[in-house]
Amino acid sequence: MKSIKHLATVAFVSLCSFGLVACEGASLQSAADADQSTPASASPDNSSSNNQRSQASPNPAASQPLDRSCTSIDQGFGAPGTVNVRAEEVVNGLEVPWGIAFLPNNEMLVTERPGQVRLVRNGQLESNPVATLPVSDRGEGGLLGIATHPDFATNRLFYLYYTAQGGTPANRVERWRLAEDRRSAVRDRVILDNIPVAVVHNGGRIRFGPDGMLYIATGDSREPQESQDVNSLAGKILRVTPDGQVPPDNPFPNNPAFITGVRNSQGFDWANPSTLWVADHGPSGELGRSGRDEINVARAGDNLGWPTIYGCQTQEGLVAPALTWNSAVPPGGAAVYTGDAIPEWKGSLIVGTLGSRHLHRVAFDPNNPGQVQRNEVYLRGEWGRLREVVMSPDGELYVTTSNCDGRGDCPADQDKILRITR
Repeated sequence: MKSIKHLATVAFVSLCSFGLVACEGASLQSAADADQSTPASASPDNSSSNNQRSQASPNPAASQPLDRSCTSIDQGFGAPGTVNVRAEEVVNGLEVPWGIAFLPNNEMLVTERPGQVRLVRNGQLESNPVATLPVSDRGEGGLLGIATHPDFATNRLFYLYYTAQGGTPANRVERWRLAEDRRSAVRDRVILDNIPVAVVHNGGRIRFGPDGMLYIATGDSREPQESQDVNSLAGKILRVTPDGQVPPDNPFPNNPAFITGVRNSQGFDWANPSTLWVADHGPSGELGRSGRDEINVARAGDNLGWPTIYGCQTQEGLVAPALTWNSAVPPGGAAVYTGDAIPEWKGSLIVGTLGSRHLHRVAFDPNNPGQVQRNEVYLRGEWGRLREVVMSPDGELYVTTSNCDGRGDCPADQDKILRITR
């Protein structure tokens, strides 16, 4: 059975590489170095049955009702954008950038999927990496998300999500400390280990929430039912303290799971302190389904339904998406626009897309974050595949291209960081 499953995975990745299924797709190159570290495990308690759901505890912050509805885009990707915006190139020469973290003085740390953490200083990409991790960047793995500690200015701590190479395959979140001169970093500790891994569906986005907790998006690792198993780290948005402990107010006691039923999220942000907007990839042939990428509205303990419901389908106890596309998008990073340069976008969720190669704006009802009022397509085909979408502390929106990941058209100056403005 293992050989059959392996062949099926290889076949799926081959279909991805030729664009025959609606998957994100990526380079199949593997890193050469082996990981010699032996971190401790931080997986949840698996003493109960795999199919037994823990009883969610009350969450006072999410007590007000949320009026939800599902908008389906059955043809194309949405209406053309109504606001005049453009993209400015900030830096180029990056090797499949995946995440950006902002530092004081407008500096940036950028992750590259093959395993390098790079520094952008004074608008220039420093030639030497800040850190190099031994990662497996086969398929959709590698060095993925990055986030800075809420007290970075005093402790210089930042967090990385990556696919570990060597030993038992796993995705891992680690904490690192940046040197005072910003030119090097050392590993501080493992925050969460043994996140299930696969050639595709590794999730990878990490962000600190308004509550100071670290949120971690994981993929279903090509095992859809893992998303419904509350005792699996796969197919979730997880929530832990900055030290990697389970917060006492998590919806599932003694468990890092915060939102379940996720397929492969690479982007999320907060509509308000108790409500998340979550971008998620739809199926690429599983259970005879394809397409139907989605934007979800989620609160603590919500189940987003993968793989039980699809598109705008509903079922008691499961949350249907707020927005879903019939055609494969699929979404990359996502951020709520909070800047002043494009006032019409204020409060909208801005999402990068990979296969459809555009920037998507989703405007929700200001009186109800569960209902979509407008969705629009921007920069279609102008910059290729768009991965990270993130707001800087000074209110600017930054996006990375992902054209050199084996699925796009890689230019001579490689991938880029863009600033979106008027």
